[in-house]
Amino acid sequence: MRVVLDTNIFVSGIHWSGASSKVIEGLLKGKFESVTSDEILLEFLETMRSFKIPMSDDSIAWWENLIISKSEIVLPKEKLNVVKNDPDDDKFIEAAVEGDCDCIVSKDKKHLLKLKEFRGIKIISPEEFLKLL
Repeated sequence: MRVVLDTNIFVSGIHWSGASSKVIEGLLKGKFESVTSDEILLEFLETMRSFKIPMSDDSIAWWENLIISKSEIVLPKEKLNVVKNDPDDDKFIEAAVEGDCDCIVSKDKKHLLKLKEFRGIKIISPEEFLKLL
């Protein structure tokens, strides 16, 4: 199964136990193929550097290297305009399309999860994803 993980899965999974941390555990164990893009990685770095729970630069770099080593990095060719209320989230859909993914895992109830699906790519919560694993 090929999957794009939203930045919020990493933020939640790194800082708290729960479904998101189990998704990250699945990534570490190779239970699915992760797909990401430079744009998603950049958002991850910016988010972790400014997050309310501080992390050292070394810790952030460790997570970045882990994501890179466990993911296929794609360069989306198609620019999409799907998430009308938060166009910044289009990067997750673009990566999923380019990476021929089965799903996007997100905690974004206001924008991404409302879509439910795009071009056959399911957009699901971490809890739903864990049921598929």
